[in-house]
Amino acid sequence: MEAERKTIVALSSGMLPSGVAVIRISGPEVASIANSMLGDLPGSREAVLKQICHPETGEVLDNGIVLHFDGPRSFTGEDCLEYQVHGGKAVVSAILDALLVHKGVRIAEAGEFSRRAFENGRMDLTEAEGIADLIVSETESQRRLALSQSMGELRKLYDDWRKRLIHLRAMIEAELDFSEEEDVPKDISAAGFSQIGGVSREIHQHLSDNRAGEIVREGFKVALMGKPNAGKSSLLNALARRDVAIVTEEEGTTRDVIDVHLDIDGHAVIVSDTAGIRESGNRIEQEGIRRARQRGESADLVIWLGHPDEVLPSDIVNLENLVHMISKDDDGLRTEGTSFSSRTGYGMDSLLEMISGRVQSSIGNIESGLITRARHRALLESCYEHLILAMRENMDIELRAENLRLASDEIGRITGRIDVEDLLDVIFSEFCVGK
Repeated sequence: MEAERKTIVALSSGMLPSGVAVIRISGPEVASIANSMLGDLPGSREAVLKQICHPETGEVLDNGIVLHFDGPRSFTGEDCLEYQVHGGKAVVSAILDALLVHKGVRIAEAGEFSRRAFENGRMDLTEAEGIADLIVSETESQRRLALSQSMGELRKLYDDWRKRLIHLRAMIEAELDFSEEEDVPKDISAAGFSQIGGVSREIHQHLSDNRAGEIVREGFKVALMGKPNAGKSSLLNALARRDVAIVTEEEGTTRDVIDVHLDIDGHAVIVSDTAGIRESGNRIEQEGIRRARQRGESADLVIWLGHPDEVLPSDIVNLENLVHMISKDDDGLRTEGTSFSSRTGYGMDSLLEMISGRVQSSIGNIESGLITRARHRALLESCYEHLILAMRENMDIELRAENLRLASDEIGRITGRIDVEDLLDVIFSEFCVGK
């Protein structure tokens, strides 16, 4: 936090040139800026057409719509201005330069508007992360999930658990601290401990989601594997509808993993072309094969391309989510759904349907309140472990109460209620400048 908070400014709209550019201003100098560049401060939440002038020379820089949002009823919780101006590079540059003439004004850092909104209590960390995900969402499922999170669905769920745990802590600690008082019921802690199980079961169910939220947010990972010249690169090019990977008759041309991001039925899917699996004395190819096996182990779906009677390597055949497909079926001789041809297009629709079905099976129906980040999952798992310890009847009541406190603190760290200062730079650095 700065000793004296400065006013921050930035272009908040997209790449220039554009039809309209939005310049956002937030901080204590908003009124001074409005008076020097607009002539006066517009009424709160009124859209006004204004000449935007240089504060020193009085030169008209542009005509635009100006909006004033008075704090705390603004995005950041501070006094804010927005200039909606023509989206020319020279126009935006001139206005930003004019804003920086004012004392105590500087260009905003990445995510600083959202960070101020968090610091001023306008949103919690899960809502901020939802906004960041909404900005970069590329598929319909990502948009829906990010929107629900930005609107506070996770915050409501986690705040409810935290409030309930804090209430249980109060019941237990009342017996510890005031056991000799007549108005404190005996065995009040027993009633508190008996209710922990309900919260722990809800958290355990929340964690048992097959990583659905993370799959939606990060993408469903498909690894194309097989022996050299099995048709992996040709399939990748066909799915991407462009030449992404080099295709030749020579074996071993793919040495590194090549990823393509696709939108399949509204879901983000990452398809990876990998090196052919075989014995090789070439150190570079060996490294490519190692990376291929590694990608297969972490994939949500492995598609092995090859002949129907070939024997798969032992470490591959035991992989979960493995599908064996027959490639290069140019004459369409085999049953659709078991083979395909990247050259003729035979079986490609069935292949896409299979991938889409696997995605849908993994994520189920997109619901609000799904875990979307590893940070959330790790803290919830830690919370659940502390709750299990708190329910141990053979443990001293003081230790059980301490585990209950640690459990509620872990949830507080998800939403940013406590002890998250070291996380803020990491979280808000994901944002673009101007948000």
